[in-house]
Amino acid sequence: MSGDERDTTERVLTLLGLLQQRRVWTGPELAGRLNVTTRTVRRDVERLRTLGYPVHAGQGTGGGYQLGPGRDVPPLLLDDEEAVATAAALLTGAGGVAGSGDAALRALTKLDRVLPTRLKPGVRAFAGAVDSFGGGRTPVDAEVLMTLARACRDEVEAGFDYPSGGTSGRRRVEPYRLVSSDRRWYLVAFDLDRDDWRTFRLDRMSDVAARTWGFRPREAPPAAAYVQEGIASRAYRHQARFLVRAPAATIRERIPAGAAVVKPVDQHSCELVSGADSLDFVLMHVVLLGHDFTVLDPPELAERCRVLAARLLEAAQSSS
Repeated sequence: MSGDERDTTERVLTLLGLLQQRRVWTGPELAGRLNVTTRTVRRDVERLRTLGYPVHAGQGTGGGYQLGPGRDVPPLLLDDEEAVATAAALLTGAGGVAGSGDAALRALTKLDRVLPTRLKPGVRAFAGAVDSFGGGRTPVDAEVLMTLARACRDEVEAGFDYPSGGTSGRRRVEPYRLVSSDRRWYLVAFDLDRDDWRTFRLDRMSDVAARTWGFRPREAPPAAAYVQEGIASRAYRHQARFLVRAPAATIRERIPAGAAVVKPVDQHSCELVSGADSLDFVLMHVVLLGHDFTVLDPPELAERCRVLAARLLEAAQSSS
């Protein structure tokens, strides 16, 4: 590309940015901003129209150039922060909105093709390091996301401060996947000091940094399922499993993804895994689903069923 062509391209992009900032511009106003003649402004407006941008020109008092909605989606003009934010939104949408996954990934691929070279590693890091079973909602520092996504992609260790037991300590991990839930972002990683897989909330991390030491990937659990089971079950004092006599899709409609894991058994039944600090609490939630069920685990939960059944029967008899 010659110098004149480069200058023209930069000027046309600047013109597009101005049209996006304000509803209406007069020709002289745009000429003054671009340091060109009004004739050059008219030629640049025609270039934008050729690219698919519907630039309308009004005459008389109050008239001027206005960027209107188009029939087709034209190229976008994004700054660095907007491009990274768009990539993050596309990846979260791909896992959180029914039917949108393929379209979101196609859009992300197109975005990656036209991004400046300096931004492409970041977008590719997101593409290869994010799983989802919902849409992340708690705000997370974009730099934390980018740092961990690159570490997942490049298979290098990461370190961060993380609170546990009322104190904050440094954690050294082999990062595997980022996962967005219905509320938060999580990192699935192998904790080197605890010699086991762990999940970490990104909004609780501080002083996040990628290290220079690479690692050989281990056999890892399915990231999204591992996080979901941790939220719904492992984080609580008691874990419970039930066989519910209803299709998995029916039960999933009644229970938030963060409250229980629902696994299909056959067309007419499913396994429900949940946790709570009280066995009676999780038992009553399953009762209120309104379907027959069998307690699978733990054994003492079956005894709680008998106790609660006797209490409810006694209450019903005393009320009659």
